[in-house]
Amino acid sequence: MIRARVITCSDSAANGTREDRSGPAVREFLEQHGCEVDPVVVVPDEIDVIGGAILHAVDKGARLVVTTGGTGVGPRDFTPEATQRVCDRIVPGFGELMRAASLQKTPMAALSRGGACTHGPALVVNVPGSVRGAVENLEAVMHLVPHALQLLGGDTEHESA
Repeated sequence: MIRARVITCSDSAANGTREDRSGPAVREFLEQHGCEVDPVVVVPDEIDVIGGAILHAVDKGARLVVTTGGTGVGPRDFTPEATQRVCDRIVPGFGELMRAASLQKTPMAALSRGGACTHGPALVVNVPGSVRGAVENLEAVMHLVPHALQLLGGDTEHESA
């Protein structure tokens, strides 16, 4: 079973002026896909705080960390930068798949900077802050997660052709 944590990155959800709906929706999606999911963590749109929450999640055993929010081009959208600061490698295919799937729904998908990175044996996936956008983005890449985690865990054996 994949151990996961969801981190909502939102100033308004962190200060209590807006209800976090995307975090619980992502948590539910992950549970429906067989993950063991920690309680949702809500943090403000601050690079150091987001990065710290990602590192804490991995230190506590999460192999999959999904952030929701902060992937646009707004002045407080810092989640990809925070993620890249604390991660080892970028996994460009995740962002490409998520944007391709989103483009089927909205022409604004090209403005999303969602994607994925690795931190040691963990995969960190950044999805949009809207409930629909977050879940649709995860649907586009969830089939890749088990194999990515297998590889990150050091199991790189491939079947013979």
